[in-house]
Amino acid sequence: MTLPRRIGAEFVGTAMLLAIVVGSGIMGERLADGNDAIALLGNTIATGAGLIVLIWMFGPVSGAHFNPAVTLARLWRRETDATAAAAYIGAQLAGAIVGVWIAHMMFAEPILQIAAKARDGMAQGFAECVATFGLIGTIFAVERHRPDATPIAVGLYIVAAYWFTASTSFANPAVTIARSLSDSFAGIAPHSVPMFVAGQISGTIAAILFFAWLLREEAAA
Repeated sequence: MTLPRRIGAEFVGTAMLLAIVVGSGIMGERLADGNDAIALLGNTIATGAGLIVLIWMFGPVSGAHFNPAVTLARLWRRETDATAAAAYIGAQLAGAIVGVWIAHMMFAEPILQIAAKARDGMAQGFAECVATFGLIGTIFAVERHRPDATPIAVGLYIVAAYWFTASTSFANPAVTIARSLSDSFAGIAPHSVPMFVAGQISGTIAAILFFAWLLREEAAA
């Protein structure tokens, strides 16, 4: 596939992902009547299911990264080059923001918003490190052993991580930045974004190092 097509796939795929994440968060909050657990459950199911489908849709074109952390991990493994990686990350960031705006438009919300929902504390930053470590590890390991199962594995991991991490597993710098532009159930206050992104980058680096060692040793054996 040509680079413009791949960039287009990353832009549209990431936009659709954010429309799913934020849209299902708004819908869940409206229908849950104040029950955050029910709202989160609806948000979780929609996100996991949507992610599986989006990877099937766009994977053959761009690899369906939808995530700067995944793109940087691919770059480290020399599965892409710096020019393509920079273009991917730009498309992901732009697509994520557009996806948030699409969700707002669908639910008749103001398009331009700033989130007020603080997600503070070192525990949440560490949770993002754990969530991103697990996501990158899922991709690396499942691609190695059962590549056809990767979309389902990624979707299921995100479903689980929504519930076992204190941060509800953003695990994606583009998603984190875009969600700061939605004052909804899925939002994150701008001042909380740097800690989340730092945790995500740390988790990505840890996953790259650990799974490179783990899978290389397994191959040698």
